Amino acid sequence: MSEGTVYLSVDILERFMQDVFLRLGVPEADAAVCAEVLITSDLRGIESHGVGRLKMYYDRIKQGILSPVTRIEVVRETPITAVFDGHNGMGHVIGYRAMETAIGKAKEHGLGAVAVRNSSHFGIDGYYALMAVKEGQIGLSFTNARPSVAPTFGVAPMLGTNPIAFGAPTDEEFPFLYDAATSITQRGKIEVLARAEKETPAGWVIDRDGNLVTDTGAILAGIPKGLFALLPLGGIGETFGGHKGYDLAVMVEILSAALAGAAFLDGVSGFDEDGNPRPHRLGHFFMAIDIEHFIPLSEFKRTVGEILRRLRGSEKAPGQARIYTAGEKEWEREKQVRAEGVPIDPNLQKDLAVLREDLGLAEYDLPF
Repeated sequence: MSEGTVYLSVDILERFMQDVFLRLGVPEADAAVCAEVLITSDLRGIESHGVGRLKMYYDRIKQGILSPVTRIEVVRETPITAVFDGHNGMGHVIGYRAMETAIGKAKEHGLGAVAVRNSSHFGIDGYYALMAVKEGQIGLSFTNARPSVAPTFGVAPMLGTNPIAFGAPTDEEFPFLYDAATSITQRGKIEVLARAEKETPAGWVIDRDGNLVTDTGAILAGIPKGLFALLPLGGIGETFGGHKGYDLAVMVEILSAALAGAAFLDGVSGFDEDGNPRPHRLGHFFMAIDIEHFIPLSEFKRTVGEILRRLRGSEKAPGQARIYTAGEKEWEREKQVRAEGVPIDPNLQKDLAVLREDLGLAEYDLPF
């Protein structure tokens, strides 16, 4: 961690974030959802999407491109599907209600799917998959995002980081949870590097000439202008499978935009034709699969647990002490964060101090 990093109690930080949203005009129940999504990210060690994103929502609400009061319109609905229009409200709230609806439909019919248009940044993708897991279901969540990723053999930022989340319950203490961008990295991780004043690793980002770049500040300033692009999973070209990450990103774009009649590619950039900020109009897609409609839940959990245990117990590479399965590191990190607190580096401390002062939250005696 950076020198000067302080650690805040999980409970205090979650309350602070909830109060920030309340002071910004987010209704109480919705503010609780937003804060819970963000603290879940910090608990799981995903610093790019937790409290570090709080000022981004503050800025967007102040700019008038994000509505603090979320109005969800049900555009179409069948027993197992629905299309929601979020009218540029809080993405966390829209995502929560959409997955909640998918879970309810799955309980009754075995499957539930909800497509969403006109939403906004909703935090970590995996939160919504976990919602289904807690109900004894398989959960899938997808979203498109601001263009920042170049297609294979291209240099222009066309696609978002377009994450995929898949969660399944097990008979162990933690579920299987895959939650990752379809690019090598995502903008939030570069923002974390910027706060820590570190360079971006070579191989993550290219310029318009196809050269690798590492200047973190320049990258963050240049991506919105189209000067740089993140690389898809697999990196440059096809040699290490870059085309696979590219095509997965396109798959997410189709699910998130085409099914919902949502904006896509540069339509979710957050800027109009004259370069003025506007709502991002993101699209999401959620699916819940009720396991009991296929097989007894206890049998499913046992089988998944055995798959994971056999993988972790397989022969390890020389010098490696452990094999992990998806969600295991995050489960261990959550125990550590609950005990030690959430790390707040000096630059993030400055952001939170601004929010505390501007929103009149002096009752929070934060150590900075």
